[in-house]
Amino acid sequence: MDSEAKAGVLYSSSEVVCQPATKLYTRRWFILALFCLYSGTNAFQWIQYSIISNIITRFYGVEITTTDWLSMVYMLVYIPLIFPATWLLDTRGFRVVAILGSSLNALGALIKIASAEPHLFAVTMLGQTVCSIAQVFILGMPSKVAATWFGPKEVSTACAIAVFGNQLGVAIGFLLPPQIVPDVDDLEVVAVNLRYMFIGTAAVTTVLAILVIIFFKKQPPIAPSLAQANFLTRQDAKEESYLQSIKKLVFRVPSFLLIITYGINTGSFYAISTLLNQEILDSYPDKIVDAGQIGLSMVVVGVVGSIVWGIWLDRTRTYKKTTVAVYILTLISMGLYTATLNLGQLWIVYVSSSLLGFTMTGYLPIGFEFAAEITYPISEGSSSGLLNASAQTFGIVFTLCMGQLIPVVSVLGANIFLCGALLIGAIVTVTISEDLRRQRENQRLFDKIKTEIVGNPST
Repeated sequence: MDSEAKAGVLYSSSEVVCQPATKLYTRRWFILALFCLYSGTNAFQWIQYSIISNIITRFYGVEITTTDWLSMVYMLVYIPLIFPATWLLDTRGFRVVAILGSSLNALGALIKIASAEPHLFAVTMLGQTVCSIAQVFILGMPSKVAATWFGPKEVSTACAIAVFGNQLGVAIGFLLPPQIVPDVDDLEVVAVNLRYMFIGTAAVTTVLAILVIIFFKKQPPIAPSLAQANFLTRQDAKEESYLQSIKKLVFRVPSFLLIITYGINTGSFYAISTLLNQEILDSYPDKIVDAGQIGLSMVVVGVVGSIVWGIWLDRTRTYKKTTVAVYILTLISMGLYTATLNLGQLWIVYVSSSLLGFTMTGYLPIGFEFAAEITYPISEGSSSGLLNASAQTFGIVFTLCMGQLIPVVSVLGANIFLCGALLIGAIVTVTISEDLRRQRENQRLFDKIKTEIVGNPST
């Protein structure tokens, strides 16, 4: 046994009874931390334009809807590419996908360095498109990272922490761009500061890509849970094709309904994040820094929500009840945000947006883990991939609809539209049946091992 395995936890002494042993390796925390970091930098690049959309629009001389596409390109690219990316994850493994995601993320950041000139919008869009391709190899990974490296009593918490990394990047993306890039008419000043932001991002992402290439492994030598060990055995036996897995996800009613409702909830988050600058400046002109800080508050409190709900799921296993409760709380929080946005009191907006973040962002790991439970033994990469494809689709639709409603109707009208969508999502979520296949398989294998040990006293 190597030194790292000795430092880990042996879950079963079942080597002697023809059942797979399971171990937890201390390395899992480093793998999780590294994933969080490069996932976070990709999320930072997603939102770095939208939160200063008025500056970007003026600097490049484009329409506001064109600037919105710097965010929506992340959603658009994801939809067709998630299927080959998920196939690659299932067939080539965790390491290959991690290297592709981190390397493309760094490449996109490097391209953007050359785009800090008013006539080079096409170059900045190219860099953002490369980053959006990288996202395809990142966004659906939290549940896969958790299942590959973490035991059954910590898998939901690990998934929540993995989501936390991405949300931390969004938070920093809300905070730093308004601080770095000034809202001034001097385009040369804007160009210099944009370049500083791009160079700093490229440096960090390049270092992280190198670390991923050096340290990431496909999987631990011994699986962390009985369910994961059984899954690997089934995968090695090639019991079903990737297309068969996708068909099961789409045609099983519970997983199909979860895909739709997850898409509505997370797509709403994408739309609010993309349009936050416009929503805040509509009621509070010249408060661009506050717009960033409101976004920061929303995501930071949401990160806390992600971890709280993840720990709650690990301890209670109440997947459906938690999913329904958080969905309804998201609807209520969105209603409060909508009602208080134009009251003229920024501190109220900070509070209501923070509550929205706690529920809306906190829902992300719940959806991942609920899907992993009800779709087992289908790969977590496949289920989370479809969840995110749905979220990106709804994100584009909601962003485009709200982008049209804001100038034609009002910000209030756009937010009421989103409340209506969340109401439909909450109603449908209540109808999803709960069949915790992964938990049941873990218990079945544990009971089998226990029976064999009892029947063989020499063990």
